[in-house]
Amino acid sequence: MGPGVRRDDEIAADIVTRTIGHPWLWLQEVTSTLFIYAIFIGAAVATRRNDHLYLTAISEAMHGVPRLIVEIVIRMVVLAVAACLIWFGYLNYLRGFGSFRLPSGTPIASLYAVIPLSGTLIALFTIEQLVNGIRNGFDHPEPPEKDLAIPAVDVASIQTRVGT
Repeated sequence: MGPGVRRDDEIAADIVTRTIGHPWLWLQEVTSTLFIYAIFIGAAVATRRNDHLYLTAISEAMHGVPRLIVEIVIRMVVLAVAACLIWFGYLNYLRGFGSFRLPSGTPIASLYAVIPLSGTLIALFTIEQLVNGIRNGFDHPEPPEKDLAIPAVDVASIQTRVGT
């Protein structure tokens, strides 16, 4: 199935084609590959947007030098995880040429290729955050919410309109 097709539609197509006796065997391979790629690329995107799991409760409660130190330590931990993704993902990728997916015969390495790619993107985005944070500071307060004041209700005018 192509872009824009939901996983539910792919599952429904899989069920229908199996029921009528002409299954699309490649469909499960495609959906599992897209699912795995979405997870790892999504982790990189979340890192870029700074939406990933960080110790924000600790760091946001701090200001100045203590916050700078905590933010740097957090990002160093993320860099270590990214390095593990790159190294061990690459090792799995190389080993994946010895196993094949059925029915297509595609090497399982096609699934593992996204792991070091994701690790590389996470490392690059984390380095970007480190550089920007050290230069400009990590303390970026959220913009204040606009005060949406609720206007007072004139009870007398409502009573006159209603006629009570």
